Amino acid sequence: MLPWTAFSLALSLRLALARSGAERGPRASAPQGDLLFLLDSSASVSHYEFSRVREFVGQLVGLLPLGPGALRTSLVHVGSRPYTEFPFGQHSSGEAVQDAIRAAAQRMGDTNTGLALAYAKEQLFAEVAGARPGVPKVLVWVTDGGSSDPVGPPMQELKDLGVTVFVVSTGRGNLLELSAAASAPPEEYLHFVDVDDLHIIAQQLRASILDAMRPQQLRASEVTSSGFRLAWPPLLTADSGYYVLELAPSADPGTVRRQQLPGNATGWAWTNLDPDTDYEVALVPESNVHLVRPQHLRVHTLPQEAGPERIVVSHARPRSLRVSWTPALGPAAVLGYHVQYGPLPGGAAQRVEVPAGRNGTTLQGLAPGTAYLVTVTAAFRSGRERALSAKACTPDGPRSRALRPQPPGAAGRAP
Repeated sequence: MLPWTAFSLALSLRLALARSGAERGPRASAPQGDLLFLLDSSASVSHYEFSRVREFVGQLVGLLPLGPGALRTSLVHVGSRPYTEFPFGQHSSGEAVQDAIRAAAQRMGDTNTGLALAYAKEQLFAEVAGARPGVPKVLVWVTDGGSSDPVGPPMQELKDLGVTVFVVSTGRGNLLELSAAASAPPEEYLHFVDVDDLHIIAQQLRASILDAMRPQQLRASEVTSSGFRLAWPPLLTADSGYYVLELAPSADPGTVRRQQLPGNATGWAWTNLDPDTDYEVALVPESNVHLVRPQHLRVHTLPQEAGPERIVVSHARPRSLRVSWTPALGPAAVLGYHVQYGPLPGGAAQRVEVPAGRNGTTLQGLAPGTAYLVTVTAAFRSGRERALSAKACTPDGPRSRALRPQPPGAAGRAP
């Protein structure tokens, strides 16, 4: 009986361990991902400011688990043309990365951030350029806030690739533009801090980067009126199974959309959804190796992003105009408005920022009797913008009464 008893105990123990392992799934591993630092290295940044930013990035890197099979990092300078200090995979240890950061020199030139973002998309984050498929990708943009070229479109292209964007501004940036550049919500991904106080946010930013690299459960980000992006931890491998994603409106659970993904996938973006709607999301791992429980999430899409539909000009004065507009639909998604105006034809344009809670402003310092082109742009949290333009004219101002010149010799003529 003893041999059979021992065999039974061993078999029971093996089954118990297998069951326990199946419930837990694969063990959590070190976070994997590609982390790109984009530094303003242009002439708009003083040498002192650049040295402080460089010191901050080196400090931040020292807090992260860098190395083969973990996080890889790259550093790109923003200048007249982008410059790669070191690409992903060049350095295999945190110490080597810190040495390379300390050796980085300021490039000077213009602040062409948009060009650098397009370069990062094509040369660093694209799989054809050597980026690792199936791992999270994070961009940390450290800037003084200004750019010589547009940032919005190339930044949105990176977000569409699944890149999580953190923005660190040293205090002189435009809040609306930087909020649109950062991942949503900007309260979590945008930091305004003085260049001498950057060390204060190092621990918080480190934790946020690691959360983006290794989500502990199914989560949603980049929520807009028509979609959102999902991320989850690596529960399976390419050889151990696959995932089934299910999506249905909470009010109509019978209308289900399904998407099958390979076992090494860690993210997916749902698009073409209805605005201002609750959706139920289920992530179902299918595997013959491990029994992994499904994960569930409810996501609410933002209200529809519709810009101003009508501009009204009132209280016209020789040197001022009152401009108002219909509020953009989706007030919770609106960051604010840009009002740009300039004389026609082709005069220099000026710009006014208006908070989201207001739908009007008074334009001051105008020229009398002049036609102006006024453009109102609604900036949304998703990074998208909606604009509407109208023409407005200031009335002529009071004319001064000039003295009529007298004919020669009239000064001494009797009446």
